Amino acid sequence: MLERIDKYHALIFDMDGTLIDTMPAHLHAWEATAAHFGFPFSRQWLHSLGGMPSYKIVAEVNSQYGLSLEPDEVSRYKMDTFASIEQPGEPIECTLQIVEHFIGKKKMAVGTGSQRQSALRLLTMTNLLQHMDTVVTATDVEKHKPNPDTFLQAAEKMGMKAQDCVVFEDTALGLQAAHAAKMDCFLVDNGELVFYPYSK
Repeated sequence: MLERIDKYHALIFDMDGTLIDTMPAHLHAWEATAAHFGFPFSRQWLHSLGGMPSYKIVAEVNSQYGLSLEPDEVSRYKMDTFASIEQPGEPIECTLQIVEHFIGKKKMAVGTGSQRQSALRLLTMTNLLQHMDTVVTATDVEKHKPNPDTFLQAAEKMGMKAQDCVVFEDTALGLQAAHAAKMDCFLVDNGELVFYPYSK
């Protein structure tokens, strides 16, 4: 595995569900938000939208259930609920090992669908921020995953070409974004890393 990763000059990590096991806390926050605003809570469906900013998920909820919830209001409630969770998640072992192995050897970045303030808080809490050359969040791009902009901006900020980077993700949405950026991708799947190369 490490030999396969060694050929890349830079590593780009998604955060939630890839570097840090925050998905249970996010889903708990969505469950509380659904109860507060009175929309159906589907754990599996919301999990599949991992990597999408909260306000865009609210737009998906509106579309799915024929509702007209105010995205900013619902998103703010969800983010406040998530922020109030004292221990939102621990680092994920399979990607933590990659980070630790390549500290000082390769450029590393985070490319996340979380808002900047939340991302920096979580990366600081888990002692991961200090190892990253740059962090690109939902606050920093207009077009979010599955668009490639998050990963392309991370590569650019590290001074790297797309083909020199490999992405680590945990959702189909993130995999789509990586391949749209013409980058190879590893997906976290049940604690293991599965390789999905970009093909033209």
